[in-house]
Amino acid sequence: MKRIYIKNLKEQIGKEVSISGWVDVRRDQGKLIFLDFRDVTGKIQGVILPNAKEAHTVGSTLRPEWVVQVKGKVNARPEKNIQKDKLNGEIELEILSITILNEAETPPIDVRGDGKEINEEVRLKYRYLDLRRDRLQKNIRARDLIISFFRDYMHKNNFVEIETPMLMKGTPEGSREYVVPSRLENGKFYALPQSPQQFKQLTMVAGFERYFQIARCMRDEDLRGDRQQEFTQLDFEMSFVTQEDILKYTEDMFIELIKTLYPEKNFTELPFSRLTYKESIEQYGSDKPDIRKDKNNPNELGFVWILDFPMFEKDDEGNIQAVHHPFCSIKDEDKVKFMKGEDLLSIRAYSYDLVLNGYELSSGSIRIHEKMVQQKVFELLRVSKEDQKKKFGHMLEAFTYGAPPHGGFAPGIDRIVMILQNEPNIREVIAFPKTGEGRDLMMGSPDTISDKQLKELGIKIVK
Repeated sequence: MKRIYIKNLKEQIGKEVSISGWVDVRRDQGKLIFLDFRDVTGKIQGVILPNAKEAHTVGSTLRPEWVVQVKGKVNARPEKNIQKDKLNGEIELEILSITILNEAETPPIDVRGDGKEINEEVRLKYRYLDLRRDRLQKNIRARDLIISFFRDYMHKNNFVEIETPMLMKGTPEGSREYVVPSRLENGKFYALPQSPQQFKQLTMVAGFERYFQIARCMRDEDLRGDRQQEFTQLDFEMSFVTQEDILKYTEDMFIELIKTLYPEKNFTELPFSRLTYKESIEQYGSDKPDIRKDKNNPNELGFVWILDFPMFEKDDEGNIQAVHHPFCSIKDEDKVKFMKGEDLLSIRAYSYDLVLNGYELSSGSIRIHEKMVQQKVFELLRVSKEDQKKKFGHMLEAFTYGAPPHGGFAPGIDRIVMILQNEPNIREVIAFPKTGEGRDLMMGSPDTISDKQLKELGIKIVK
């Protein structure tokens, strides 16, 4: 007999069916045994009548989380027993036979309920169980729908999905990089990408004009509720565009996303509000303002663009550094000062952030596409000509072969899902997240490696 998904059982009233899934709850009521079963699509209440002796014998042994195959007859519930607010609340499964596919130990955590009262470290240690709860199932499935929407939207707008390397040359782009030692070339290392920044710009030089990918990125940084060392972003780049083109494309995409997948939500302002970086600091004391009118309304979405970021700032030691990264194009009004190297802290870039409910969703910019301008930025950042050639020679050379004007954006998937699902942190919308200290409690990483592996890599641990 072909398996039927639980959500489709109401179409089978009066018929015998076979379902497979987990035991959710067992309730014994005299000669009747009630069992709630669940599969990936939902739940159904089943009942074993006294005359189904074999099923009764097996059913009396079942415990929550056992995996079973159940055959039975789908019956309409009597009017007085109908639960209209529940999936399958109008039907019941009369159980005829049960096959136990696997037993289960008593789970160390209760997978019913939202789990918020359970210690998070315990939840993360048993994440494969934690993910069984309805709330996390909904979050991960919502994430899938959001990613699918973005991918479809990009393809409809003539973007090409291009996968860029995970093992790359280390370059300073702001945060610490994860490094991977080369076994074949002892003493040399790859870096894991903080973003596909350079590769996506090179796809523009290559003539693709519209690139995107659902990019996995890694940054070795201190964590907080809305950050992880591994994260996912919708990375895209466009040729022959202005800043306004990118803002409009991105805004239209997010409006359609919300209207398609979250029609119950509403916008604080349409079109999205816009503030310069200077205005945001002056009015809100932050470059990530929460502009919602009612911050207690879980369905209000306060999108705001932050524009005209400074190109440069001073670090703790008083040295000039890039606010975002060294590839941002300088605003036309500030190019004279830039070329003269004067009043650097007042120079603005074609650089922009999209903020939602006080969270930065993404940073983007129009990029530098001329070798001379890029070299000037490196010069102001005190990158020597030798280091320019060593670290960025490939980019500078590429710009000599007809690089088009281009720009892009990279909204963070984790934060988008977190906000739209009304979750307090991104760990609730990532299938297998790390702790706040960057540890994987389930797999036990980071971990040591053997002396043999260290020797192969030419690495010696200094304690």
